[in-house]
Amino acid sequence: MAEVMDITKFFIRNTNNKPHRPERDSEAASDEPRTSVTDESAREEEGQAAQQGTAGGLTAVSDLGTLESGPKQVHLPQYPLSQFGAQQRAFNKAWFEQFKWLEYSVTRNCTFCFSCRLYGRQNIRANKDALSCSGFSNWKRALESFREHERSALHISTMTCWQSFKSTKTHGDVIEQLKTAIAAEISERRQYLHRIVAATTFLGKQGIPFRGHDEQESSQNQGNFIECMKLLKQFDPFLQKYTPPSHTTYLSNFSQNEMITSISQEITESIIKEMKIAKMYSVMEDEARDRYTEQLAVCVRFVTQKGIVRECFLGLRKLQGFDAKSIADEIEAMLQSHNLGDLLCVAQAYDGASVMSGAVGGVQARFRERHPEAVYVHCYAHELNLVLCNTCKSIPEATAFFELLENVYTFFSNSLVNHNKFIEIQKQLGLRPSELVQLSTTRWACQVRSVNAVLNNLSAILACLRNMNTSMALGIQSKLCKTKTLYMLVMFSKLLGITEGLHRYLQGESLDLGKVVQYKTAVLQTLTELRTDSGGEDVFRRAMALCEANDIQLPVGPRQKQKRYDGFVVESACGSTSNLTTSDELRQQLFYPCLDRMVEELTHRFSGLGEALMSGIHACNPTTETFLSEEALKSLASHYKIQLKPE
Repeated sequence: MAEVMDITKFFIRNTNNKPHRPERDSEAASDEPRTSVTDESAREEEGQAAQQGTAGGLTAVSDLGTLESGPKQVHLPQYPLSQFGAQQRAFNKAWFEQFKWLEYSVTRNCTFCFSCRLYGRQNIRANKDALSCSGFSNWKRALESFREHERSALHISTMTCWQSFKSTKTHGDVIEQLKTAIAAEISERRQYLHRIVAATTFLGKQGIPFRGHDEQESSQNQGNFIECMKLLKQFDPFLQKYTPPSHTTYLSNFSQNEMITSISQEITESIIKEMKIAKMYSVMEDEARDRYTEQLAVCVRFVTQKGIVRECFLGLRKLQGFDAKSIADEIEAMLQSHNLGDLLCVAQAYDGASVMSGAVGGVQARFRERHPEAVYVHCYAHELNLVLCNTCKSIPEATAFFELLENVYTFFSNSLVNHNKFIEIQKQLGLRPSELVQLSTTRWACQVRSVNAVLNNLSAILACLRNMNTSMALGIQSKLCKTKTLYMLVMFSKLLGITEGLHRYLQGESLDLGKVVQYKTAVLQTLTELRTDSGGEDVFRRAMALCEANDIQLPVGPRQKQKRYDGFVVESACGSTSNLTTSDELRQQLFYPCLDRMVEELTHRFSGLGEALMSGIHACNPTTETFLSEEALKSLASHYKIQLKPE
């Protein structure tokens, strides 16, 4: 750079005093190849040298602009006049507005092209344009000459050089501009991806499908993901201005899957990190079918450092077999794939199917071979549901009773006419308007609501059935007016009312399994104490009071048995059941069997190691009566190999 500056200064000093050079030397100089100086500071010095002297015909003019100042556009009240034939003409300052590259020399009363004067020196010898060399002062054809010069290749090239110089001064050199442009593009793409992640997270959180049936541009509905991005664009100023590069495929199905996979991996890694801090966990699993593929859903449960219980989905595994060994192997493979083998698994929770709960060859037994501390705990709410379900299945009269309640609900719910009549009669009788409740085979806590709904609206139901006088209405009415139906209506309202509180507690978000054991013990004790003659007699009295309140005439004496099938052997029920009318019959045939079955199921399903461990955990709570009780802690300490040290 220093050598270039020295040569330039030497050239300036010797411009006005041109030494005599032999013609041979001049021709040799012209044949030498020219070296282009790309450095901006060298280009600036070259421009300054050009405006201070002449080179190959460029006349030195001292009052013109520099690279720093730009074109010298002098505004005078009156420019010097020049004679053109019979007219006198002068420079017009309005030309400055039309031609930004134009500059004016006051000393010489002529104009120059700023860009060509500074950046066109290499082409001066071949260029005979006065605007680039000696100056232009033919005001008669000024506009024509200016326009002609503006269209020339030399001018276009030098203007590009000038604009590049100004851009370099403002934004830095080319490398810096490229870095800035790349950084800006990266920032814009990240902002765009941020919107895509937001849409992906929203659809995933709500469980909404991403893709549509037809995602082409002509489709009226391109699926939830693309439509969500369109909706964001209507309200997001950034998306309204930003257009993704044509070669990108941010919205394609491949990109959607990659985004979902990336988010899944990040969430899973966060879960694994918290689990490793907790150092212990419990595992839960269930199977689900996706068309022709059986998938195993694995979840984990652990306590964070802040004492918060977290229950997280870990992943899905494709099941190759449905036996206990295959399921246990898939659970273990899922845990090992996330490097959880070093953590302590303290519990396992599955459904009550034999392949899962089998104590010898079930999944829980095979899993305990690898994780001895993982005690099997069946869902207590599901256990209670099975208690009530099995109770009703074992008593034929109970099964028929709940089928009758379902028929009553269907009769008044499926027909709008019947429903409106039912509501109207409720108002006529002065009852509070209420709806009947549908039964559920999986949520037996709903049964008590259904029983109470029929019990509270029995008068309106019977009145409505009498008024309709159809075969279906009369059939339902005759079954409702039986003694054993009314007896079971009162009996199940009482029995299910006792277990309803436990079921609600088991369905709560905050659950203390230690208290569950106490709650179950209290329910079991209440049911056991209810098995007395006075308990059955109380149910019978309430049933008789219900008959009197609804004017139900009960049959007197034993019913004559039909002898239609005498002498025949039948292998299925013929539709006739025993007609129970007295308090002793109802107590012996209905009350005691249902009560005994419930007590047996509660005792059997809520017993075992799980209950003993829950009692030990409960004894670790300072607010309990059994706090630090050695007897209560013994099972817990033995299972987890903890040595108890008495005080």
